[in-house]
Amino acid sequence: MKSHHCPLPAPGAATRVLRGLSLVVMAGLLFGSTGCSIKRAAVNQLGNALAGSGGGFGSDEDPDLVRDAAPFSLKLMESLLAESPQHRGLLLALTSGFTQYSFAFVDQAADEAEDKDLAAANAGHVRAQHLYRRARNYGLRGLELNHPGFEKMLRADPVAAVRVVKKAEVPLLYWTAAAWAGSISLAKDNPDAIADLPLAAALIDRALVLDETYDHGALHSFLITFEVSRPGAGPDAVAKARQHFARAIELGGGQQAGPYVALAENVCVKQQNAAEFKALLDKALAVKVDARPEWRLVNTIMQRRAKWLLGRVDDLILPALPAEPTKKP
Repeated sequence: MKSHHCPLPAPGAATRVLRGLSLVVMAGLLFGSTGCSIKRAAVNQLGNALAGSGGGFGSDEDPDLVRDAAPFSLKLMESLLAESPQHRGLLLALTSGFTQYSFAFVDQAADEAEDKDLAAANAGHVRAQHLYRRARNYGLRGLELNHPGFEKMLRADPVAAVRVVKKAEVPLLYWTAAAWAGSISLAKDNPDAIADLPLAAALIDRALVLDETYDHGALHSFLITFEVSRPGAGPDAVAKARQHFARAIELGGGQQAGPYVALAENVCVKQQNAAEFKALLDKALAVKVDARPEWRLVNTIMQRRAKWLLGRVDDLILPALPAEPTKKP
């Protein structure tokens, strides 16, 4: 989760969920094959309620509670999507939901397990990769609704294909790119997966052109990480990443921990800059999680990663070599 809300049902949406489920069940029982349109309407009504309740978990202060609750919400939305396969809201919610769940609760947990249980860490990363792919596939399905044959065109000519995508589809572009990049990052030994990196790049670049302010700097926060690993990244990649960092901080008002963590982990480690690494993570930890309640969950999760990274500074950044003594003439 890089500075976004969790698109899953809020605890307060439970009544709507139960009512919607009852409506779906009753429609199926009472109308059978002649009531398909009524059943579909009920499914769509519930799908709208679930897909539109995006801020519910974002304000939660307990990541473990959200981790345990999220799978039910995701599976419920998948069940509804099976009944209404072209529901745009559900496709977007599943794309963002599986991406965030994988990043926050599977991928990071696997990272943290590496020093203690390598087998468990590897298994966790494999699972995270599968979840990212699942999210990516929902995103591509969502983009196909307005642009039939989009994935085929994307694979043939990424730059040309994304030109048809409009501003209203920026959320789908962003979450699909994030999921795709997450999957590729865990497939470093798979040339076919790595070959897809230009496709993810085309999606995120188009989103930036259409609405660079999206979600208080979410695109820029993502690009802090992506610039240094994108295909053909040149010597100016770090400078670009820093520009995205500055814009992400500006758009988020400095109240998001994610950009600080992203720059520390992806640029400071690359440059072996221990002082800046620690300073950025300290700033991430200084973000007041209650200042913006809708970002409480993501800030809590990113601060947890900041603490973990600080504990690994000696593994990530080599100590500076002592200066050679000046020789006397």
